[in-house]
Amino acid sequence: MKNRYFAEFYELAIKEDIGNGDHTSLSCIQIGQKGKAKLIIKDNGIVAGVEAAKEIFFNFDHLLNLEILIPDGKEVKPGDIIFIVEGAVHSILQTERLILNIMQRMSGIATLTNKFVKKLDGLKTKVLDTRKTTPCFRFYEKEAVRIGGGENHRFGLYDMVLIKDNHIDFAGGIDNAIYRTRKYLKENKLDLKIEIEARNVDEISKIISIGGVDRIMLDNFSIEDTVKAVKLIDSKFETESSGGITLDTIRSYAECGVDYISTGAITHQFKSLDMSLKAIKI
Repeated sequence: MKNRYFAEFYELAIKEDIGNGDHTSLSCIQIGQKGKAKLIIKDNGIVAGVEAAKEIFFNFDHLLNLEILIPDGKEVKPGDIIFIVEGAVHSILQTERLILNIMQRMSGIATLTNKFVKKLDGLKTKVLDTRKTTPCFRFYEKEAVRIGGGENHRFGLYDMVLIKDNHIDFAGGIDNAIYRTRKYLKENKLDLKIEIEARNVDEISKIISIGGVDRIMLDNFSIEDTVKAVKLIDSKFETESSGGITLDTIRSYAECGVDYISTGAITHQFKSLDMSLKAIKI
């Protein structure tokens, strides 16, 4: 999974963990010693981060050989072996924790995302992530959402306009916020989608009358108001429900006919999937 953020992340992560040397490995294992290790799953879930592990192994030591037995996106159970890595023991041990940290978190996110997605079986509604992510780890977390069957919302503040309640209030109202946004995009020759948050049905009516946006976010709407909103919007704009939607309520919101449901829970309320890298005795 090539990503423009990887090189910086990788450099800092290796520096953070190894510092001036892996003194444990250096002191008790001969340099150049070869070995094998296997990644063992200890939980039920969806595995994610296999490609990330491959990339890290290759960047750290391109002579390491990785045999992938179970790829990203597959359901796994305790005892499953995801991959076997073979090569310099020092390289395996020095990348072990970084790879486990990434894969455990990515697999936890993919697993929780998949639970949300399965709740929407048979419906048109798609599950979206948010920007409620770990700083500098977002590209892995959003990839995990995708692996789990969800879709990515904007990556950052630069690739989509999302006019939220604070923007509306600071701009002096919905009309000002939309007019200024459209003027700004035109002047700066930016081709970005515009989404705007609505706090109630009255605000939706106002947004519809002004126009000039691509999607309306129904923020913290009840089921009853969501039904009204979808009927009022009548497919003129994309619709997105957001705010406190849980596994227990997501299908009810989707059945209202919204195009998307965004939830920060999938990237900040997940449980890491338990797994470990164990030496294979030769």
